[in-house]
Amino acid sequence: MSHDQPDRRRVLVAGGVLIGATVIPGAAGAAETSLGSAADLTARTRAFLAGLDPDKRKAATFAWDGREWRGWNYFGFPSVTKPGLRLEQMDVAQKDLAWALLASVMSPEGLKKAKNVMTLQDVLMELGDGAGQRSSERFSFAVYGSPGETGAWGFRLEGHHLHQSIAVRDGQIVSVSPSSFSCNPNRVKSGRHVGLVTLQAEEALARRLIGDLSPQLQGKARVSNTPIDNILSYAGRERANARKAGLPASELSPTQRDLIWQLIETYAVDHLSSPLATAQKARVRLGDREAIHFAWYGPNTPERAFGYRVIGDGFVIELGSVDPAAQHLHTIYHDLGNVLGRLG
Repeated sequence: MSHDQPDRRRVLVAGGVLIGATVIPGAAGAAETSLGSAADLTARTRAFLAGLDPDKRKAATFAWDGREWRGWNYFGFPSVTKPGLRLEQMDVAQKDLAWALLASVMSPEGLKKAKNVMTLQDVLMELGDGAGQRSSERFSFAVYGSPGETGAWGFRLEGHHLHQSIAVRDGQIVSVSPSSFSCNPNRVKSGRHVGLVTLQAEEALARRLIGDLSPQLQGKARVSNTPIDNILSYAGRERANARKAGLPASELSPTQRDLIWQLIETYAVDHLSSPLATAQKARVRLGDREAIHFAWYGPNTPERAFGYRVIGDGFVIELGSVDPAAQHLHTIYHDLGNVLGRLG
């Protein structure tokens, strides 16, 4: 397997941005491209901050576009404690305000998935993995900059295996990535939460798509016989692996194209509240839909490690199996034209 090297150059081409070998149509103005009004998010963020005492408010707030904002990290290390105010540090009223804030940008399905990821920390602890170091409430809410009608600011929910960044500019939501719902274990086989499957669609849709391809097309899609064991596009490398690899959508049947769009929207759309989801759905469909590529890594065997990437003109989706049994899965969705609410 070859790893694409980051291309730090940013070249404007016919109203788009050339990233590596990929032109993102309209990305030159991506920072000004609105996904909708941030009025509700702004009001709920202000209410959340107003409900905190000075020490907690200090813990929950950071400078816009500083080291903490750029250094997003949903991995368990170097620390399972992420910047911000953790749920475990909030009282009941403050937790209610935090969840209300999150509900302004996430759908009921998205909130449920986020809570499932959180619950898996308790599952691991009950299995004897990280006792005393894990908690379903060890997830941080953080505000970057000043939430207002003008200027730029952001909100973030972050913890082990969970990351959601929302960027706002001049009263408009401009970015909803990076976004990650990751898991360990994906399939809970015992205990209080037996039967819980957190990334069901992320796994099932991709396995169905690769399995539905003819042997010839599977050969084009399979970039490597070895699974990727982690995401490739982490902090500082959000655009580093945007080069197309694998099988183009132009070679898929209508049914297979439907599958790949279901997969894309599972990552980029379904967890978002309406009408934010409607605007985001339109955004991911910008660019050349025929040129979206599906890249598969490893075998397609149930409960065995695998990986895949979906690369469009304006986005990258990745899944990697950290363990041989495909229980520990890392995922990411990046909006290439608007990384963390900025072009640079």
